[in-house]
Amino acid sequence: MNYRSFIFEKFNFNKSQKKLTCSYSFDSQVFFEEEFIFDFEFIDHYGEEALENAIFGLFVMCGVSYFKAALPPKIMFRTGGLNQEQKKFFEKIYRLGLGEFFYTNGIDPRGKVNFEQLRIKENQKSNTKSKIENQKSKISGSLVPIGGGKDSLVTAEILESAGEDFETWTVGDKELLNKLCVHVGKPHIKIYRKISPKLLELNKKGALNGHVPISAILSFLSVVTAILRGKKNIIFSNESSANEANLEFHDQKINHQYSKTLEFEKDFQDYTRKFISPEIQYFSLLRPLTELKIAQIFCTRLFDKYEGYFSSCNRNFHIAPTSDFVPVWCGECPKCAFVFAIFSPFLEREKLLNLFGGKNLFADPELDETFRELLGLSGSKPFECVGEISEVRKGLSLAKNTENWPELEKFKFSNPNYDFERFSSHVIPEKFEKILKNLL
Repeated sequence: MNYRSFIFEKFNFNKSQKKLTCSYSFDSQVFFEEEFIFDFEFIDHYGEEALENAIFGLFVMCGVSYFKAALPPKIMFRTGGLNQEQKKFFEKIYRLGLGEFFYTNGIDPRGKVNFEQLRIKENQKSNTKSKIENQKSKISGSLVPIGGGKDSLVTAEILESAGEDFETWTVGDKELLNKLCVHVGKPHIKIYRKISPKLLELNKKGALNGHVPISAILSFLSVVTAILRGKKNIIFSNESSANEANLEFHDQKINHQYSKTLEFEKDFQDYTRKFISPEIQYFSLLRPLTELKIAQIFCTRLFDKYEGYFSSCNRNFHIAPTSDFVPVWCGECPKCAFVFAIFSPFLEREKLLNLFGGKNLFADPELDETFRELLGLSGSKPFECVGEISEVRKGLSLAKNTENWPELEKFKFSNPNYDFERFSSHVIPEKFEKILKNLL
């Protein structure tokens, strides 16, 4: 498919229907329309301008799913557009967020993302910024996205123990998330997203396809949601381990989790302050922690409460829910292997085996290569939301020391000098940093 341009056609937010529609095209010939339904009550005093700016950011970010299908050389706007600073931000997240997509399709990412720039006079820029900064409203409390796994549950429990006011938030209507959020016990809100059927049609015909920076899309969506709900804090659960890349390709680090990194978090905070609202605080509460430390907290303090309700396996989002649905651990994917590895030092053997339906993943020869990749002994780190190679080695070293897992003797690796208790760089507001440190 050869097209000259990817065009941001328009977006429309219908308040009475609680629906946002985003329209895109290739050369105004092939059209796409994506929809969001905000299935919750709006506050009556949200900032109209902040909402408009947040929706615009979401509109631009969602375009990545359609742009990638053909990679036209020009990215244009039917009306309006991006100033120089916005252009730099979105070109970076498109290029790095599509890193895995470029790699798996064998495409050199250099020069592939070219947004047109909106030419605005300097006084217009400062006027816009002034309006945003002067826009004050009564907002409070927090929004906590729930993904189904251990990380967001650790965040929710930390906030609950500190007496913080927060609501949980999910996209879609998956049975795993519904039951899990009921078990968390906080007010819960949902958003429904419908991808354009035209994109799915093109994919079947052989359009370019692959991983997109979904966490960046969810970040913009969370800001829109926070404004409509009057929430001040948007608290994600990304950890320090997300910063490690999988490999290098054409002089670019390729990271499956780029839009979960500290680098993206800083960029997104800056964008939100400058172009949406300086009142909203977006951050990850678990950013200073390693995956291994989060696993220790979850296994020793929260496992019994959430056993039978949580799962990190993405198979849950592929199956149709039933009335008697229980969380699925396929026991075959890199994510299952990683969770098994980092839980093994901290959970009793029987509890961990029961979690995976009685299956011992360390003893499965079909997973040997996956564990070798996670340990950095073969190939590259899997394209999944898994931790650092060094912390997997540390986790399995700790598991070996428990003498509960003789199956690990087949994996030979050096014991790294890895401090899984470290408190890494972050951009958490001081109040929440104190809450986190009090827990530790």
